[in-house]
Parts: sequence; structure tokens; C-alpha cells
Amino acid sequence: MKHLYILFTFITSVSFAQLTPPPELQSYYTDVDFSLSGNSLYTDLATETIAAHSPFLTYSQRHDYLYDADEDLSNTSNVVLIYSGESRNENEYLSGSNPYPTQTFNTEHVYPRSLLDNSNAEADLHLLRTCDINVNSNRGNDPFIAGSGTYSSTGSAWYPGDDWRGDVARIVLYVNLRYNESFTDVGSLSLFLQWNVDDPVSPIEDQRNTIISGAQGNRNPFIDNPYIATVIWGGTAAENRWSALSIDDNEIKNISIYPNPVKDNFVYFSSTQNLEVIIYNILGKQVLIENVSNSKKYINVSNLNKGIYLLKLKSDQGTITKKLIKQ
Repeated sequence: MKHLYILFTFITSVSFAQLTPPPELQSYYTDVDFSLSGNSLYTDLATETIAAHSPFLTYSQRHDYLYDADEDLSNTSNVVLIYSGESRNENEYLSGSNPYPTQTFNTEHVYPRSLLDNSNAEADLHLLRTCDINVNSNRGNDPFIAGSGTYSSTGSAWYPGDDWRGDVARIVLYVNLRYNESFTDVGSLSLFLQWNVDDPVSPIEDQRNTIISGAQGNRNPFIDNPYIATVIWGGTAAENRWSALSIDDNEIKNISIYPNPVKDNFVYFSSTQNLEVIIYNILGKQVLIENVSNSKKYINVSNLNKGIYLLKLKSDQGTITKKLIKQ
């Protein structure tokens, strides 16, 4: 039986920031009217997400794509496991047909497989993540619950961890949009909307979205822009990754950072603007925040480990995101 759910009722006086997909996504979202909001935008976006889903993969085909989608950006031989955040050799997946002697992780259905009404959903890569076998077993089919810190089981509920709550939220929002599956079976809409705000999109989520769209045609729009969820359901505003820039947009677009990759302790910025610099690791956890100005055009990254980071630059002219590599 198909679940029923209620969307937020919108007040007509509420206004939202402009939603304009960046050039690289405009062809994908060409049939979505982003001037809409609430149920109207939900319906438009659901139609696009369903229509773009082709081909339908079989569950066994996940092995061909999932480990590329979850690949560790700092070590291409490994995958990053959901909840624990561990990096494991990509050959260690659990399978009777896998000849590799060490098998330590399997496939987690973030929206539990047993609760899915649509048979096509079980093989949808957007809701699959690599996961430590024991951690996956501990989570079971438990719904998600609020918490803090690392992943934990609380009675018959599961907290995914601070670094993974946004990933979980955007997957569940996608499953509802794509398959009309219930929020209440796995938590609550208000919880997922808050997690979507609290935990920003990570580089590995962007990587997954690109690889999965190449494999099965459709994208997770809440990864492309978390603010879409705000326009549909309301609540606290999530990050608008498509924020329109001012007439000085070229100035912020042309900000450069160097050296990149960085091998020592300092990253420099060529900019005449005051900048707030926020750095996130590959899991989306904020690891550093500093300000840059005309009198201080650098930040100290000596406390960062080697790896790939997401660098968000905010100024009066807008926000831009760049990739930073520390060697």
C-alpha cells in the first residue's frame, strides 16, 4: 500500500530566494519551473526525477557503480563507509562471488529495503551506501532519531552521526520525491529538514550525484541544492547553492587560491574583497573558519590533515565554492 503524507501548507506572503540552476545543470532541469514553490514545485521536480531515471539497474549491478560513487577522494583504491566514516579497500565488499579474501563491508539501504513499496527502489544507487558489516547490522531497519556526536543506537532508533545526518536527510528526501515513500517510517520530515540545514553537502555527495546520474540518468536535487527542500516544505532555510550573485559576480568568480595543492601551512587568496573562508572535509564536517582581508590575504591550514577539502568563500558579492587539496 502506498503511504500517504502531508506537505507543509504555505502562506502566500512567503517569498524565497531565486532558484536558477548553474549552466552545467540547466539542461538537466530544463523542464522544472523553479519559480514555483510548495506542492507545485514538488510535483514538477518529481516528474523530472522519475522521467530521467533510466536505465533501471538490477540490484546485482550496484557493484559496477557503487564503489566508484563512494570512492575515497583521498585514496582512489578505497571507499568511505557511511556512519563510521572509515576508508576501506574497495575490494572488501561482501559477496559470495567476490574472490577477495577479506570482506568487511556491504550495502546499506539508508531507507530500509524492507520498507520500500516500489521494487525498483531497492537497486536505486541514490539510496545505497557502503557500510561496515557490523554497523549495518546494528542499524538494521531502525528509524532515525535526533542525537549528537558519532553514530549510535538508542533503543529502537538510530542516530547516523553528526557527519552523516545531512547525507541521510537528502537521501530520504529523494526517496520521498522519487517513490512517494513515507517520512514517518524512517523518522520525521521536520528532523530531515533540520539535518539538511545543519550538515552541508560534502564533496563525496557531489561525487555520488555525478556518478549515479551517469549510471541511471537521474540526480538527487537536494544534493544539487539543499535549498530546494526549503522552497518545497518550508522551515529553516538550508544553503542555497544556486544563490544569485550581484552585478559584481565576475569579481567573486575570479577569486583564486594558491598554492593548490598546498604543501605547507598557508593558502593565499587573490581578492580585493573581505572573505569568510569556511573549510569542510570530504564528509561535510566544518574543520576551519577564518577571515581574509586586504591586510591578511592568507589562512593557516597547518592543523589540516592531508586530503581533499571543500572551501567555501563568502563575500558581500555572493558565495563560491572551490576544492582545496593538501599534500
